[in-house]
Amino acid sequence: MKKKASPTYFVPALEKGLDILEALAVAPVPQSLADLARGLNRTSSELFRMIDSLEKRSYIARDPISGGYHLTLRLYELAHTHSPVDQLLRASAIPMRELSDSLHESCHLCVLNGLQLTVVAQAESPDPVRLSIEVGYRAQPLNTTSGRLLIAFLEPEEQQRFLAADAVYSKMTAVERDTLRAELAKIHKAGFHLAESRRRTGVDVSCVVGNPEIGVLAVLGVPILAGGANEGKERKLVPAIRKHAADITAALGLLRGRQAANRNGN
Repeated sequence: MKKKASPTYFVPALEKGLDILEALAVAPVPQSLADLARGLNRTSSELFRMIDSLEKRSYIARDPISGGYHLTLRLYELAHTHSPVDQLLRASAIPMRELSDSLHESCHLCVLNGLQLTVVAQAESPDPVRLSIEVGYRAQPLNTTSGRLLIAFLEPEEQQRFLAADAVYSKMTAVERDTLRAELAKIHKAGFHLAESRRRTGVDVSCVVGNPEIGVLAVLGVPILAGGANEGKERKLVPAIRKHAADITAALGLLRGRQAANRNGN
């Protein structure tokens, strides 16, 4: 039986408003009505009422010198009504439970908190014998698979500052530091990290959540139970873990850098 395609609905006015906000978000200077119309391939008359409405509701404002439009802090204010951790917890609850149920492995979500790796959420495996990582657990990032992935995705200058202040890094020799930097570059290119655990027998797999380009970054980690059904199959689990990490990112309303570029037609 042929599967029915899901219906697609369009709301032209809403799409115009979002197009304007997204265009202003990436514009290096305030944009006139004509600039926006040209950039969005629309007529000025199509955008005039929408711009007027956005200005009245304080989402955009006119630059006093050029007369062009720019974003206000209204969107920032809305985005920060709730803490990023609260948003992460809401967005990750269902994907993490689905992942644990499908893999029969526990999973956890962690972030960098200062110089520490902190676990902010966990979903336990449905199996009676399972690994568990306590929410609130902290560790030295370089001593963990998830921590190394988080460090690998820091912006270069931020990564340099982080390593300079890290206690584990400070004890490394020059050769060890060079090896670590090469490893971090390799991890960044792969987009995930799979490595033997430094704290127990077994393998850990971690995938990026969020959009590192705007500073929203977390990691979805799965510690594989040694002697369990998934031992030796860890690499085959990566696509499923990445898929659920992407589901969390989507639930946060974020696009990864490449996705955002494709959406903007670049």
